[in-house]
Amino acid sequence: MAAKVIMYTTRFCPYCMRARSLLKKKSIDYDEIRVDGDNSLWEEMENLSNRNTVPQIFINEQPVGGYDDIAALDRNNELDTLLEIK
Repeated sequence: MAAKVIMYTTRFCPYCMRARSLLKKKSIDYDEIRVDGDNSLWEEMENLSNRNTVPQIFINEQPVGGYDDIAALDRNNELDTLLEIK
């Protein structure tokens, strides 16, 4: 079973675009929550991640950080394990 991935983003954030691209390259479905213009969703993201930048990515409800964090996990061959890719 594939991991559940949620990503809090804004539309034009370059790091959000890179994160989308990386997940797409890995054929990972994810739920995207757009926080631009919605203070309550931004606050929800901050409370869940303890960070105030986008993107914020969660794998199976665990915060894993932003694009730089998942790119590092990918380089270290750890992202596929988190995503439960066989």
